[in-house]
Amino acid sequence: MLKTLTLALAALLPAAAAQAWEPQKPIEFVVTSGPGGGTDSFARAVQAIIVKHKLVDRPIIVSNKGGGSGAEGFVYGKGAAGDPHKLVFGTNNEYLLPFVANLPYAPEDLTPVAAMAMDQFVLWVNGEAPYKSAAELLAAAKEKPLKFGGSQSKDVDQTLVTMVGEATGTRFTYIPFKSGNEAAVQLAGGHIAGNTNNPNENRGQWQAGMVRPLCVFATQRLPAGPKVFGDLGWADIPLCRDEGIPIDSYQMPRAVWLPGGVPAEATAFYTDLLRKVSETPEWQDYLAKSSQSGRFLTGEEWQAYIRAEQDRVRAVYQKQGWLAG
Repeated sequence: MLKTLTLALAALLPAAAAQAWEPQKPIEFVVTSGPGGGTDSFARAVQAIIVKHKLVDRPIIVSNKGGGSGAEGFVYGKGAAGDPHKLVFGTNNEYLLPFVANLPYAPEDLTPVAAMAMDQFVLWVNGEAPYKSAAELLAAAKEKPLKFGGSQSKDVDQTLVTMVGEATGTRFTYIPFKSGNEAAVQLAGGHIAGNTNNPNENRGQWQAGMVRPLCVFATQRLPAGPKVFGDLGWADIPLCRDEGIPIDSYQMPRAVWLPGGVPAEATAFYTDLLRKVSETPEWQDYLAKSSQSGRFLTGEEWQAYIRAEQDRVRAVYQKQGWLAG
């Protein structure tokens, strides 16, 4: 009997040890964008919530490594293989950047932990543009190419603009800028016909009446909230698929990775930690203020999302001749 009990306890020890993993030194949040960007705000919101609720007992240091459209941070994460004290914060650029550039890292070099939010994309025009609907914009784009701007070249914005053109038989000339904020300024000044910025990137210009949203690339309207311009708010923006653009959804996940080769127990620890963050009132407030949708993905569900998005984007890149050699 004693021998049997001893063996049973021994069998439980690995599981108990696995559940007991905790950080042993300061944690670094590696942000794959510059200070003040969407990814930076995302990482700092998570940091603030962890600190406020004392979810870990180790210091958290935020470092910005946004060079090369975020590639700098992912390469840094690859170089930290086996270190479970570094979390890399990014978007779908982690697994899409290697499609268009020969980089010293591959998506598989990092360990996916979780996606915590989805940033939506909105079709915007200048506030004084004659287009009052997406249908009117598409009609004009069929007559002559319209100038659209966005963040970076061959990135999420240019991909979406290209998809709209292919899906509707319209023509757009894409102009890359350094950031979505710069694209917002160019649109407000009337230098381009439109952009596909996230809600938060064009919020200020919409509040001032300098830009106008025509539709959102989503399967349901944005959450209701405070009015932004006059009596209009985010929930008043129609769906693009209802406005003649057959693209059901286009989103950018805000997600977290660990370096490769870390213990499975560490991945489980951070998954649980980030889930706790996502359940706080402060996180819901962050989502509302940034006009993002809360969606927590991890494990196979998150991996399946990544594979599906890679397949969709790869097809666009291949047709456009953008794939890196």
